[in-house]
Amino acid sequence: QVQLVESGGGLVQPGGSLRLSCAASGFTFSSYGMSWYRQAPGKQRESVAGISSSGSTNYPDSVKGRFFISRDNAKSTVYLQMDSLKPEDTAVYYCRTIVGGRLYWGQGTQVTVSS
Repeated sequence: QVQLVESGGGLVQPGGSLRLSCAASGFTFSSYGMSWYRQAPGKQRESVAGISSSGSTNYPDSVKGRFFISRDNAKSTVYLQMDSLKPEDTAVYYCRTIVGGRLYWGQGTQVTVSS
């Protein structure tokens, strides 16, 4: 079965960096697009980065130039490099994919940006 397991969250000061990882299993990773989403308390879940099976990436304006998504097909892992972090980036970050028309989410990893 499809499994997505995020890691790498934590507490970081404003202006700092973190790299999140999402280890995938249960499907042919290289054939599917992957995305990162986040959800802050009291807010809707929102997309922060996407990468296609061919490696094309997309970002919303709120994180463009600060967040970078990449993938390692040999390790079935997608990464989210987050630089110049701001307090408003505080949220639970989720990995997502769609396989066979079904949506799958990881369990999430908490990122807190605070001094």
